[in-house]
Amino acid sequence: MTRECALLLPGVCAALADPRQPGSDDTCLEKLLDWFRSMTEFDPSVSLVQDNPCLTEFITSILALPEPSPSILSFTLRLAGILASSENRFQHLQQEKLLVRLFGADGPLSSTVWEDASVRSGWVEGVHSMMHHQPALHFLCNSGGIDVIFALQGDPSLFVASSASQLLVHMLIFSVESETTKPFGAKDFDWPVCARMIIKRIEDSLQSSSASQVEQSLKLLTSLFSSCHSRWTEVLWLGMAKQIESFLTDETVQAQRVLANLLLNMAWSPVFCDSEGGLWALVTSALEHLTPVQVGPLAVGILRLYKCPQDVRIQALTVLLQPMDCILRAASQPLEYAGLLDESVSDPATVESLLSSKSSCASLLCQTLAHLEELLSLVYLRVDLPYTSLLRSLMTILQFCNGFLSPASPLGSTISRILINCFRVQSSALDVLAALSERKGCDTLIGSLFDVLLAYLESPNTTPTVLKKTFQATSKWLVRLHELSCSTSQWQQTEKILADVFLVLQKRLCSPCWEVRDSSLEFLTVLIKCLRDQDEFRQSLLSSEVPRLTENLLEDPESYVRASAVTAVGHLAFITFFAPELPVIGNQYNKENTVAKLQEILSKDPEGFPRRAVISMFTKWLRQGCTGRMEDTERFVSRVIQTVEHDLDWEVRLGGLELVEVFCSQTICQLGLPGCSSVPVLSAVTSSIHQNRSLQIFCRAKLFSFLFRSLCDCDKPVGQRACDILFALRGNFYPTGTPRDSQETGELPAGHGIAWLQRTLRQGSLAQNFPTAGGDGVDFEDPESMMLALGTIDLEELHDELNRSSDHVEKSPQSLLQDILATVGTIEENEADCY
Repeated sequence: MTRECALLLPGVCAALADPRQPGSDDTCLEKLLDWFRSMTEFDPSVSLVQDNPCLTEFITSILALPEPSPSILSFTLRLAGILASSENRFQHLQQEKLLVRLFGADGPLSSTVWEDASVRSGWVEGVHSMMHHQPALHFLCNSGGIDVIFALQGDPSLFVASSASQLLVHMLIFSVESETTKPFGAKDFDWPVCARMIIKRIEDSLQSSSASQVEQSLKLLTSLFSSCHSRWTEVLWLGMAKQIESFLTDETVQAQRVLANLLLNMAWSPVFCDSEGGLWALVTSALEHLTPVQVGPLAVGILRLYKCPQDVRIQALTVLLQPMDCILRAASQPLEYAGLLDESVSDPATVESLLSSKSSCASLLCQTLAHLEELLSLVYLRVDLPYTSLLRSLMTILQFCNGFLSPASPLGSTISRILINCFRVQSSALDVLAALSERKGCDTLIGSLFDVLLAYLESPNTTPTVLKKTFQATSKWLVRLHELSCSTSQWQQTEKILADVFLVLQKRLCSPCWEVRDSSLEFLTVLIKCLRDQDEFRQSLLSSEVPRLTENLLEDPESYVRASAVTAVGHLAFITFFAPELPVIGNQYNKENTVAKLQEILSKDPEGFPRRAVISMFTKWLRQGCTGRMEDTERFVSRVIQTVEHDLDWEVRLGGLELVEVFCSQTICQLGLPGCSSVPVLSAVTSSIHQNRSLQIFCRAKLFSFLFRSLCDCDKPVGQRACDILFALRGNFYPTGTPRDSQETGELPAGHGIAWLQRTLRQGSLAQNFPTAGGDGVDFEDPESMMLALGTIDLEELHDELNRSSDHVEKSPQSLLQDILATVGTIEENEADCY
């Protein structure tokens, strides 16, 4: 602690202990606690409390108050815990009898203030903070603290309850691992005293008739087994396994979900997955006895495991697929196609009952579909999924939801009535459908699949959210369709599907709903990105009305749609203007017209989203070499940056800097400067000529004015990016070092204004009226001045300033203490004014 802080601390403690003061700002109190944590973390000595007696005086003052503020009492409990985190300071506070008055039975526990959740939370956090040495552990065990913590597991505040459970886990681990001296044995292991007290409470809770106590203990064990992988956890488990196993068949215990989570965490632990403690038999029993809703998370978790018996893995997959198999069987009787499963793990009637109920059907299917999507996202699956049957089941669900399937079975009719227009199930099924496009084995159903997708795209009943999901699935399957066409020569089927898709897209682009227009444009953009090199795709697209309708949406009244239209038009340009195989004649006018429209949006659109989209698209064009010869590119870039440098949206300005960065990199590489690794080594004379030429290009394009102005931008990311670009340029123009160390800045020829520029840049965002030329200013279009500026401006200093936190001064402990005292001073002055 600094001398300045030591002088301020007594006043702060006195102010916080004064009941006349209103409650201090919680943020200030949190920062104060953080400061004490940082001081105590690496210094276990007692000097902090000995050298600052105001700390113990503060705690004593709070304890003496008849009705302390809950927030101040909570702060005091947490502060005491932090101070007691080392054994030396703990003993000092014990001698003052402060800890027993704070955390013992006669402290806040027995007062009315305990009813405030913040006090209970402060008590738990304070205990947790001090629990780093055995005296603290024994103090709590001997003072009845364990009973309090177990009771707090059922606290109405979820935060307090969770903190209490975490504290018990920490205490159990700390007790066993700090107090055990003998090796662990399965039968005769002698638990330390504190650990034995906690374990006895867990065992009693598991045998209790209270469902909440059973659930709390199962959650505690779950947390323990997930955080601790020591061998003694298996010893602990063996003593409780029989009792926990009985919960699987005991209908009076409603803790099946928690039990499934416990088993999953045990399966992930190396202690249990390799042991012979009967874990896998218990997992198998859970898969058989729990309902699909209860056991679904366990099943998908088992399938993600690296180490797991194959028969258990297959059983988990069977449980997961049962609802999908039931859907297939309900769609037609007798079954027209092969089902997903040969046999069931649990009673099929249970799944049928859940799917027949309006309250459980959608939730079961959504959970199952979410688990299947999670499995399909894995790079490597250790079980084989029946992809064809799974795809057929997904199509059946989607047809149930839009009423396009008339099932023959009574169960199918019931499910169909429940699922009609159920957008939750539709969205989940479409997500799985999209993920399934990357798996092989579904090729025979692709025609039927597009019938279902097109029906959703065409239907007026498809909600905007479901339509967006349908577009996403359709784009993925169109890519898959193209891959199949290349290998099987099914061009006619591909052309027909593409024609149907673009016909629907034309209608959707004219929808009165802006969300539909927006997702239609996003769909088009994705298709162009994936398929623009394919002849049949380009022909189908250009022969439709989609390009014209897309360009019309540049004037849409909704800014989100205009932004999406900009992106779509920008990608369309790769087909209509920039494709090398297309003739230039006939496209030139449209190209210039489109570029002019986008530039007009960049300069005049009142909303930021379309302008951001334009600058992003221009950068993409530039990066892919679509802006013509070097002279044309120079003019293009110059026009764009002169537009964006005064834009009010910082993301547009940042986009302009990205454009500049790409332009600089490409120019340097084209002219063969040393900064580009792809060019051969040039002679000194040639390199100097190319260097001068690139410098002239950058000056003509007005790059330096934009870059140096951006260093003073009020939005820090803009300044940081500009500084990075200037660093890169300096490295290219001064590959062997800069002349700044020779301190030439003060002796510069008149007119260069580099000293003025350095002073202006040091002002940062406070710089006013940043001139571009004249007077004391600097000529940003003069190559000699810019070369000098790059070599003499202290970019390192600017970089450090830009990367420094804006509140680095205010974050200091001294500033924090001064803020608290200033608040108190203001209150006292106001009180004086009243008289």
